[in-house]
This record gives sequence, C-alpha cells and structure tokens, in this order.
Amino acid sequence: MKRKWFDKKVLILGLSKSGVAAARYLSKHGADCYISENKPFNEKDAELIEQLKKEDIKVETGLHSDDFIDNSYIAITSPGIPPKSEIFKRLKEKNIPVIGEVELAYLEAEAPFIAITGTNGKTTTTLLISHILSSEYNAPACGNIGVPPTSLLDEKVDYFVCETSSFQLATAPAFKPQIACFLTFTPDHIDWHGGLDKYFEAKTSLFKPEKQPMYAVFNADDKVIDDFSKTYKGEKFIYSKEVENNCCYIKDDAIFFKKNREHSLDNKAEEIIKLEEIQLVGMHNYQNIMCAVVVAKLVGISNEHIKERIKSFKPVEHRIEYTAEINGKKFYNDSKATNPEASFVALKSFEGKTLTLIAGGRDKNTDLTEFCRDYVNKYVSDVILIGEAAQRFKDNMEKNGFTNIILASTLEEAVDISLTLNNEIVLLSPACASFDMFNGYEHRGEVFKNYVKSKL
Repeated sequence: MKRKWFDKKVLILGLSKSGVAAARYLSKHGADCYISENKPFNEKDAELIEQLKKEDIKVETGLHSDDFIDNSYIAITSPGIPPKSEIFKRLKEKNIPVIGEVELAYLEAEAPFIAITGTNGKTTTTLLISHILSSEYNAPACGNIGVPPTSLLDEKVDYFVCETSSFQLATAPAFKPQIACFLTFTPDHIDWHGGLDKYFEAKTSLFKPEKQPMYAVFNADDKVIDDFSKTYKGEKFIYSKEVENNCCYIKDDAIFFKKNREHSLDNKAEEIIKLEEIQLVGMHNYQNIMCAVVVAKLVGISNEHIKERIKSFKPVEHRIEYTAEINGKKFYNDSKATNPEASFVALKSFEGKTLTLIAGGRDKNTDLTEFCRDYVNKYVSDVILIGEAAQRFKDNMEKNGFTNIILASTLEEAVDISLTLNNEIVLLSPACASFDMFNGYEHRGEVFKNYVKSKL
C-alpha cells in the first residue's frame, strides 16, 4: 500500500538500474531523493546523471557524503553492496533504516508478488511463469531479471513475477509474496553473505513462519531443498517427485499435476504436456517447467493455456541457447553459466552426445572437484579453455583424470579449434565470470554467437 513520501528525504545507494528506478518512483511521489554512488564518476553515466538532475534527483559519485546521508528518512540499497560495507555501519550509527528496492516495491504495491529464488534456474522460470500467466493477466517478469519492480508500480499489474536474488532477500525483511518458489541451492556469493549458512538463511527467509507465503513451491530433486521442505509447516507443493497430493512430476514422458481437493475423493492427476512438445532442452528445464506449472495452476490458468504457452516459450538468451549448426556440429551458447554448478545442468542436457566444452574466464576460485570428476569426465569429449582461469581448470581436470584439453588465447580461437574436432555438440559454458575478457556474460555470449554465425 502506497505511503506518503511528500518532503521525505530518501538516500539511494548506488547508481544502478534498481536504484535509479526507486529514485524516479519516489521522486514522482513527493520524496526528496539523493543518489549516492561510491564508485568514481564514469563518463558513460554522464547523460543519465544530467537527466536525473533535471528530474530534481540529486546525484553524487566517488563517495557517500554526510550531506547526502544526514537526516534521511530511509535508505534504499542496491543489491551489489554487501552488508559488511562501511556505508551500512555509518547508516546504523545514524539510525537510518536500510531496505532493498524489491522490499520498497513490495511495501508500495497493490498487487501480489510471486517470488522465484534459487542458485540457478531463476531467470528461465521467472520468464516462463510470466509468459504463462500473461495469457490471462498482466504479470510482468521483474526483479533480478533486470526490470526493477518499482518501475512497474504505477502500472495496472495483476501479479509481480519477481526473480529474487539472495542479495535482494537479505535486504527485504517484510517481503511476503503470495507464492514463493525455491528452485536450487549450491554454494555461491559466499563472500558477500559471510558464509554458506548466511547464504542459505537469505534464501530461506522467504519461508520463515512470520513471512509464510500462501503457497510454497519446492524442488524435490534438490536434496538440500527437499530436506528443508520437510520442515516447512505451511501449505506446500513439490515438483520432480510424485507424492499423494500437491505435486508436479514426470511420468510416461509427460508432465502431470496433482492437487489435494478438500472433501473430494477424486485427486486424479492431470496430464499437462508431453515432453516431446517442449522446446527447452534438459532435465533442469523440465524442473523449471514443473515449477511454472504449479504456479500457473495455483493462479487458476487452464491446462489448455498452460500447454499452449509452454509450447510457445523459447529458451532464455545465453542459457543453453541454440546458435547454429556448422558441418554437422550444433553450437550452444550457455554464457550465463558463471559458476561450475550452472554448467552442470548444461553438460547433463547433452548426455549421450559427443561434446566439445569451451570453458574458462575470471576465476571464482570455487572447488572444481565435482565439476571435473563427475561432469567433465562423464559428459565431455574435449575441453577448450580460455581466460584467467584456464590453467587452474586444466590442472584440476588433469588431476581428476581428464586430459583432452586445449588452451586458446581468445574465444574466437576456441571456436575455430572446435570446428576441427569430431564432436556433435559445441557448448560455451564457461563456469566462470566474464570480466577478464568481456563486459559481462551477455557480451561474452554475443561475441560467441556472432563469431559462430560468421562461419556459416
């Protein structure tokens, strides 16, 4: 429910997309907004800063000044600022409360939120849920996907389908979605949170008793989440496993849904869609689809519309994205796989095929044992390594018994080498960040796709 912001001073931490959206929304509704960006001035932001100033939004770069901080009613933080940052200590000393942009949107929104969290799979699932619900409702995808929910607050929205990162959840103490989905859990962002336990605590904060959603949706195929779901006391649905009721699962090469109906003896399973009718590749995507089916059924979308929308849904860009076929080799862009666990699902998707893996980039220094031993050894024929992490990846692969490794100095060279190898699939799934050679995983994926297509 919208608050009265007239003449309230609001501090926005970070000149991020979410920070700018929050500032514009609050300024429009009467707040006196101050955006404070600790990073030095960047020429690429000059036009944006000038426009914000015309909107009467103050902006500073290179510091967090007392002039901007003092007497603030509240601070809205960007997801990238860790809680151990000096600015958080200063705000605490001045008794200025800090929340994230998703929390602000939730507190201001007049429509319910559907929250999707997990280490991997969030973007595909969020977009698919939005795609299905949009057959009958205005249900935009937002949140960590790149569309700040505050940018949608002045529109007529029926459901906010919100991808929520652990960063956003850590600064959302009141956030209580109507439906909350927990997809996967593997170690990530440990430094930001200060430990694996803190990371898990942020993810599971959606399901605390005081914030219990109307419905919780859990992936039973993830052991950590399955174990957690057994301790959850609210109404829940699971997917990837058939149980007596409230579940979605695969049987006889089709996806089925089953819901407990009170005072009914007929809890018969409903067939939603056959696997052969789905464009997405791999078991991980079937899991994402099952989660989306549960949400759609809870919202009340018909089976016919669910099936139709799943069939028309295309893979997310940079996530096991089919690029081209050259000389019988199919190229896939999985640049969004910025950690080894994200690459697991891509490698499993091509089980039974001969595969060239292009990996490497900026090292996150995560343990590579499972990646090398259980995935590269099992699913990969040849590996081409690029970037800063190449030598460490090579050493770990060889330590685990894999030796078909080639080092390349550029991504383009890696593609050229892949064309000389006798494998059916060429998969860019770096298992690393991109910032050693590219502006981001999107840039890396675009370079890969454009170069591959130049070879047609």
